[in-house]
Amino acid sequence: MASTGASRRTALITGVAGQDGVYLARHLLSLGYHVVGTLRPGSRWAPTTLGRAYAYLDGVTLVDLDQRDHEGWAAVLEGLRPDEVYNLAGFTSVGASWGAAETVAEANGMAVLRMLEELIRFRDRHGWAPRFFQPSSSEMFGVTDQQPQTENTPHHPRSPYAATKSFAHHLTVNYRESYGLFTATGTLYNHESPLRPAHFVTRKISAAVAAISLGQAESVTLGNLDVRRDWGFAGDYARAMHLVLQQDEPGDFIIATGVSRSLADVLELAFASVGIAELDAVVQQDPALMRPADVAELVGDPTKAREQLGWEPSVAFEDVIAHMVRVDVERLRSGAEESSAYLTP
Repeated sequence: MASTGASRRTALITGVAGQDGVYLARHLLSLGYHVVGTLRPGSRWAPTTLGRAYAYLDGVTLVDLDQRDHEGWAAVLEGLRPDEVYNLAGFTSVGASWGAAETVAEANGMAVLRMLEELIRFRDRHGWAPRFFQPSSSEMFGVTDQQPQTENTPHHPRSPYAATKSFAHHLTVNYRESYGLFTATGTLYNHESPLRPAHFVTRKISAAVAAISLGQAESVTLGNLDVRRDWGFAGDYARAMHLVLQQDEPGDFIIATGVSRSLADVLELAFASVGIAELDAVVQQDPALMRPADVAELVGDPTKAREQLGWEPSVAFEDVIAHMVRVDVERLRSGAEESSAYLTP
């Protein structure tokens, strides 16, 4: 849908240095978009902090913006006047949200409210408003008897993170229905890549497996291994975000593979990729790592995304996990944290 010349489309991605922001930015650049991304002031990804450009964001125009800065958001929106906005900034850790509930509510909830309010003011001034994508989370469904979940499954969030994502999801729907804005959501199930931060469990596993395989560590310690999630590849999910905003009418979509796996499955695949089959000696469990209210299983029904967006995942779960381990092995061997070769299995 992107074009060239005077009609070249502009996309604004908040939180562009995160996993999803990187994959989305690179996808949009490949389609010919002018891509502008926001970084939190003082972020470790900022060129002034790194001392160099962040390799994964080559070609992206970067601006400083705190997700909670209403006036800053208004100024960026007015100055840039983008065609599309992808709101990927915010607090992303379910486990850490228990110790930072107020911060999570501000970054994931109230910030979205202010963004939507500013879209209305922008439309009042200019007669149009950018299309807006809000990434919702499968964690919103929480405790549910409905497996798999659909776009109509009720929310029962079981963490501060999940509650704030549910709030932002319903805000996005309400501002669409009440004000006629083109605001759409994609409920993203777990999606992984080598760009996952180290505190996420899949990356914790891949990094530990890499270290164990090279003789640099002896074991990995985890919490509940029985939880089941619907895991996919982050690059596929970034592609879905773009498709959501290309529809004639805004809507809400489940972005998932339709298959759930246990954390124990992730472990087995990760160790198998380096030739380790016996896990008793290399995996330990610590009850202290259990969350106060964990969700046993989440799996999404991607039928609507498949039929209306024409979207399907392209990378298998097994390939995602094996690729993450390979990249972490290479990081340890080479010392190179970043490489374009790390992005795609």
